Amino acid sequence: MMDIPTLLPVLASLIVIGGFAGFLAGLLGVGGGIVVVPAFFYAFQSLGYDGPQLMQVCLATSLATIIVTSIRSTQSHHKKGAVDWQILRQWAPGIAVGAILGVALAANLQSQMLQLIFGGLGATIGMYLAFGRQSWSIGEALPTGLWRIVIAPLLGGLSVLLGIGGGSLGVPFMTLHRVPIHRAVATAAGFGLAIAVPSALAWLFVSVDAPRLPWTLGAVNLPAFFVIIPMTFIFAPIGANVAHRMDARPLKRLFGAFLLLVAANMVRSALWG
Repeated sequence: MMDIPTLLPVLASLIVIGGFAGFLAGLLGVGGGIVVVPAFFYAFQSLGYDGPQLMQVCLATSLATIIVTSIRSTQSHHKKGAVDWQILRQWAPGIAVGAILGVALAANLQSQMLQLIFGGLGATIGMYLAFGRQSWSIGEALPTGLWRIVIAPLLGGLSVLLGIGGGSLGVPFMTLHRVPIHRAVATAAGFGLAIAVPSALAWLFVSVDAPRLPWTLGAVNLPAFFVIIPMTFIFAPIGANVAHRMDARPLKRLFGAFLLLVAANMVRSALWG
């Protein structure tokens, strides 16, 4: 077990990560996972806790935190009547199945491959944030029937491979199908629960080559989980208050560019170290 002087830099890094992720989540309406996963990765790696399955620990821990934040977010949006429960009932089962399949896939990949996947998908999200338009549309309504059976698990599985909840993929997907933005954001919080609950529980029973991180249960690092949650709760409302006082669209484009750099660096790290 680690001594306190060795553990303090880890805790300090987690406090900063949690505050930054929470603030951005409140400011820009993006899920904290898209920030937390690369932040976990670089912080743990720089502190000397590397390993062939470091990314699994980052993904699993991020998803565990999303359980708590999604519950809080869904309750908040429900009080405002913004959650579309019909969409949630139709899509959540397939998303949950995809999340479990995502864990099964991710558990058998090397960290390097997960870095490449995160880089590719993260770059796609970054480009949408940086260059997307609210007027874009690919359909007048959400898919039904066979298309929903195919797409729902895909959304869940890809989210697990990114370590994210429902916001980063669910919101663009719904708005591109003419779901109003506020309803999409609220409903995506419910998507986050459908993704995080089954996947985080599954990660608890997955044995990974843990990078000597203290108190890791399965693939979930407990200190990271317990530090990130309160920091997110503290800083997300601050970010939301800032967003109400200014136009967040230029900031969202700036964050998209930032995410593109993070994704590119993740790919560079995977290919060339």
